[in-house]
Amino acid sequence: MRAIRDNGLSILFGALFLLALCGQAIAGYATEVQEVTRHGQQAPAFWAFVFSSDFLVDVAENWQSEFLQFFLFILATVWLVQRGSPESKKPGDEGPGNDAEQQIGAYARADAPAWARARGIRQTVFSNSLLLAMGTVFVLSWLAQSLAGVVVFNAESAEHGEAAISWLSYLGSSDFWNRTLQNWQSEFLAVGTMIAFSIFLRQRGSSESKPVGTPHERSAVESE
Repeated sequence: MRAIRDNGLSILFGALFLLALCGQAIAGYATEVQEVTRHGQQAPAFWAFVFSSDFLVDVAENWQSEFLQFFLFILATVWLVQRGSPESKKPGDEGPGNDAEQQIGAYARADAPAWARARGIRQTVFSNSLLLAMGTVFVLSWLAQSLAGVVVFNAESAEHGEAAISWLSYLGSSDFWNRTLQNWQSEFLAVGTMIAFSIFLRQRGSSESKPVGTPHERSAVESE
């Protein structure tokens, strides 16, 4: 029970992710069956649909936008601040900080991760590991979206007697960028709204909110 309590956030959102993904697969398959039946074609098996480019492109285009959102947010919060937002460091703390503030190298605690105590490339990699991980997942998801997307695009083109295009040509197509930008704009809106709303609004007990009585112009860090 203690393990569940200590990892409640990860468990909750992991479970919600799996439930939503399964729901998307079921709903997507039902839509696919209706579509092919309408055209007098044989419906694919459920697992054939799940592993198809049609399903993959829809999943990947959402994943890449989510991880791009976090990649940019993590990077931006190193150098930029927003006075009054708990999502930001206080003004004047811009930048990566010194070794003492980050508790690395000679300033590392005895129980610090091994790579935080290390020197050279290992410390550099670990110091930027969150950004590197988010960026890597974004690039891989974006690649998966583009590869699956060109397959879907060419299949639809073939139905209309049009010639197939290459992957590079698809990257410059309106279809690819329509799929991509419709997700990016919503992610940027969500992050910007969270930053702005958290200046003036509160949620008691949430780590994403300042304490209820903190003045609007102060961040959670400044109130400590």
